[in-house]
Amino acid sequence: MTKLKALVGACTVALATLGSAVTAEAATWRYAFEEALTDVQGVYASKFKEHIEANSDHTVQLFPYGTLGESADIMEQAQAGLLQFVDQSPGFTGSLIPEAQIFFIPYLLPETHDGLEYFFRNSKAINEAFKSIYAQHGLELLKMFPEGEVVITTQEAFDSPAGLDGVKIRVMTNPLLVESYKAFGATPTPLPWGEVYGGLQTNIIQGQENPLFWVESAKMYEVTDVMTFTGHNNFTTAVMANKRFFDRLPEQDQQLVQDAMQAAFDHIMVYQKGLSERSLEKILEQKPDMKIVRLTEEQRQPFRAAAEEVEAKFIEMTGDPGRQLLQQFKQDLNAAKAQ
Repeated sequence: MTKLKALVGACTVALATLGSAVTAEAATWRYAFEEALTDVQGVYASKFKEHIEANSDHTVQLFPYGTLGESADIMEQAQAGLLQFVDQSPGFTGSLIPEAQIFFIPYLLPETHDGLEYFFRNSKAINEAFKSIYAQHGLELLKMFPEGEVVITTQEAFDSPAGLDGVKIRVMTNPLLVESYKAFGATPTPLPWGEVYGGLQTNIIQGQENPLFWVESAKMYEVTDVMTFTGHNNFTTAVMANKRFFDRLPEQDQQLVQDAMQAAFDHIMVYQKGLSERSLEKILEQKPDMKIVRLTEEQRQPFRAAAEEVEAKFIEMTGDPGRQLLQQFKQDLNAAKAQ
């Protein structure tokens, strides 16, 4: 009887091992992101899926915004291993990973497409330092990429911090972004994305910020009348894997994922050229009377000055690790500017 039990146990282990091997050969991976399939994150995810499925027997299931809940929901699912991949802006991970808030220091990132591309490809802060920071939270950071210049849409025009006095601007649930809009003179109001359109309709908030393609895609122009280019930021996002899942992948699958991420990055940087201009054209086709304001360098100066206050807040929130990260960030930015 004991021998029989041992034999059954051995067979069970063998079958389980065989099942694991089969799964490793042809798995289904789940990938959630914060935008629609036709938006930047969706285009990136689609290219990743295309590369994986063309070069392996794996299948990638894509879950656009709303299909699995809000941003906080998909991050929880990724950390729990229910999702293998998640694309989420540091705007939402800032509460979980304080150092990620560095992307919300105004006027820090390069302002040109070429500068941004060089920075994200070569930054030691992004490609080395951030990897170890994310790993502490059960996440394998695979790639960060820019999504487009952030614009502010409001009900009334402004050209100085004084013009934002008392204006409730919706922000992501990110402590440093809150501090940024305080420094800009506004009243920052954290809200889940699903409540923004209605909040603007009912005047609970009077403005919001986002890259132009998202203003067009989410129809923010329908519930605001003025779009202001302040030049203060470029929206950044991060693609992560559940670390336990990634670490357990065979070496060839880890390389496959990295290659797919690089292919998607190369694709999205080309895709974004002229995207903001195309999005603005679509907005003006739908709403010709949308007022477009581009602040001059002189008008931007008070906002640039406010960035120093936000930078100090970042260091206060993150301590020496944040200070060291910011130093590396600035070295990487100087290298990008030199190009």
